[in-house]
Amino acid sequence: MSSALTDLFPYPIVQAPMAGGVSVPQLAAAVSEAGGLGFLAAGYKTADGMYQEIKHLRGLTSRPFGVNLFLPQPETADPAAVDVYAHQLAGEAAWYETELGDPDCGRDDGYETKLAVLLDNPVPVVSFHFGVPSREVVDFLHRVGTFALVGATTVDEARAVEQSGADAVIAQGVEAGGHQGTHRDNPETGGSGTGLLALVAQVREAVSLPVVAAGGIMRGSQIAAVLAAGASAAQLGTAFLATPESGAHDLHKQALTNPLFVRTELTRAFSGRPARALVNRFLREHGPYAPAAYPEVHHLTAPVRKAAATAGDAQGMALWAGQGHRMARELPAGQLVEVLAAELAAAGTALSGLSGYTTGGGAR
Repeated sequence: MSSALTDLFPYPIVQAPMAGGVSVPQLAAAVSEAGGLGFLAAGYKTADGMYQEIKHLRGLTSRPFGVNLFLPQPETADPAAVDVYAHQLAGEAAWYETELGDPDCGRDDGYETKLAVLLDNPVPVVSFHFGVPSREVVDFLHRVGTFALVGATTVDEARAVEQSGADAVIAQGVEAGGHQGTHRDNPETGGSGTGLLALVAQVREAVSLPVVAAGGIMRGSQIAAVLAAGASAAQLGTAFLATPESGAHDLHKQALTNPLFVRTELTRAFSGRPARALVNRFLREHGPYAPAAYPEVHHLTAPVRKAAATAGDAQGMALWAGQGHRMARELPAGQLVEVLAAELAAAGTALSGLSGYTTGGGAR
């Protein structure tokens, strides 16, 4: 990774931007202060809400940080399929004494307005999810001194990121919690993906961009593994979800290690796009029938998910989590960065100790 970008954060540790109220200023500040790169998630917020969080974060730290944007989505959903799903969810709304949301209340997430705010009030890093920004947008960000990072889940997507002029590609493996950042939602491949180590190696050989590895990383030894595979840094989301600074609901934090939730699954049940969550009742009952319709399904289920959280019912919530969720540690975010850095250093020492064996030193 370019020295100018790596100079922003001493440790190769990036806190993933988790939308929905998880990546709050307190979390991003704690990570940045400890030597990682903290991130705010602008997804599902208004442009002013994003701006207010940036102001808040700047009051908590003078260290660099990033902001994540969702790319506008094409209109590909079948309205009839959305209507059928709404009918199937009517019982959920009645059970939680709420109404289903309006599936047509917006699909661009205020992208243009948020981008304008970030160009008028530049931040050190902006990352993009669900697609690739135009070359013009990346050039504008560069002119105001902002680095641009873009997610990719395949080699072809990584090549598109490189063509955009971005500074780095975030290679997201299928192990990652929350939404898969595919550039186009293909229903035929929505339940599949490439594992992180294989993806990092493939992307590293396909493009000349630095790679940030994301997906299922919970320990410093795993950071060492992706660095050895060719990544320049690692992005962790679920690992930071359980921290006290995280804005996640307490039930969500507890569910990560609750024996009731033993596995994760990619599902469209909550948003209409493939996203990895802990398997609960809602996912089991509605996942098989959820249409490929984002953000329509997200808007449709939002009031139900909120009502379930208010009622204290984790079985009706979207419990986003990566495959490593059982390894979550309830440490303060800054301390977690320090522990991860120490584990990374220990893994590096262990690898150095093996170098004699791997180069012909022989077993002792």
